[in-house]
Amino acid sequence: MSSVTDINGRELALDPEGYLQDFDAWTPDTARALAAIEGMELDAAHWEIVELLREFYRQFAQSPAMRPLVKYVGQQLGADKASSIYLLRLFPGSPAKVAAKIAGLPRPEHCL
Repeated sequence: MSSVTDINGRELALDPEGYLQDFDAWTPDTARALAAIEGMELDAAHWEIVELLREFYRQFAQSPAMRPLVKYVGQQLGADKASSIYLLRLFPGSPAKVAAKIAGLPRPEHCL
């Protein structure tokens, strides 16, 4: 287990893959610190997805893999944002995994 220090100086426990261990310990400053580890700076489009992911987790008690994430984004934000290409531009590599990490969610199951 490792840890990250967020912008307010709080030390937060991470699992070996860098995911926050306590969903309720997350704050926007935590997201900024986790995004910085990923080499990212969050803008309004990122925050929209991060907040959506946190809502998904509250509803379904799991982190969505890519297909369910794209579907949920479409349902909540509209068809123009419901594509893996849009999410890849925001969260390069594996959008479901990277976005979940920044949102303070566990690693999505069934994600490569």
